[in-house]
Amino acid sequence: MSKRSPWWNAQVHSDRRPFLLGRNRIQNAIRQHLDEGDFIEVDPAALQVSPGNETHLHAFATEALTTEGKPHDLFLHTSPEFACKKLLAAGERKIFSFAHVFRNRERGPLHHPEFTMLEWYRVDEDYRSLMDDCQSLLSVAAETSGTTRFSYRGSTTDPFAEPERLTVAEAFERFAAIDLLATVSVAGDTDRDLLADGLRGSGIRFAEDDSWTDLFSRVLVEKIEPHLGIVKPTILYEYPVCEAALARPSPSDPRVSERFELYACGVELANAFGELTDAAEQRRRFNEAMSEKQRIYGERYPIDEDFLDAIEVMPDACGAALGFDRLAMLATGAQRIEQVLWAPVAETS
Repeated sequence: MSKRSPWWNAQVHSDRRPFLLGRNRIQNAIRQHLDEGDFIEVDPAALQVSPGNETHLHAFATEALTTEGKPHDLFLHTSPEFACKKLLAAGERKIFSFAHVFRNRERGPLHHPEFTMLEWYRVDEDYRSLMDDCQSLLSVAAETSGTTRFSYRGSTTDPFAEPERLTVAEAFERFAAIDLLATVSVAGDTDRDLLADGLRGSGIRFAEDDSWTDLFSRVLVEKIEPHLGIVKPTILYEYPVCEAALARPSPSDPRVSERFELYACGVELANAFGELTDAAEQRRRFNEAMSEKQRIYGERYPIDEDFLDAIEVMPDACGAALGFDRLAMLATGAQRIEQVLWAPVAETS
């Protein structure tokens, strides 16, 4: 079997170049849009004491040496989130970052070990303001590209249309006929067996040792995500509080959180939070996630104590993370993420 030509092959680069130039135009337009909205661009360091503490995210680790040669562990961040929130604690109020981020064990049409994440934060604003931001960013990308339709693998969406706002519970009921919130208590406890009964009723296969979170993810991936962002974008919001990550609980229903995700053409583009500022609760969530990572993968990452100190004094805020390369793909018509990366990471056999 012949070897695929490298990305730096002149013909391959010529084929990719229109997508790359489109990416540049979109990035410049978004910068201008955020500048006009009084956001300040920040540039967080990629090396951090903790890469993030989510169960299924895998980091790149390295060893730093002091001037005396003493080693200590550092990681390439999986998101600039920790650093950005420290800047909010320091007094910044509206910031954004185009950050190169790094995630191990990820490669495919929509995934790459190193990619660009657009993160932005607003202090003293409701997280629904981020939903409006997402709609604006889709429009900016489309207008800059001169397109009226995003397309991916046979699905299309109108980037200028107002997104459908759908709660996670509504999506479970509509696409899987499962009463999700019946399996979550007001204290945040989950009923794994009741959710498993729902999967059986929907014909979804699962392993007997799957946790509630595993079952939740199966329904989301198999029954719900393929229907999101079709014809017009979708904002999927009010994730169960046990799936809140770094989001605070909703004041209207303690079973759900102020978290949403943005979809277009069935592709997840953004993840946003009304930010949690309870350091003790955040520590509990981190420890729980790292215990689960240890159980599944046999590893865990350190907790950034500096970050927990920062969120204790951080003002109320909301923040969003958007996969910029994916947005560039949809806006330019690219079908693989490497088509919009100027110099992709080398593949290993």
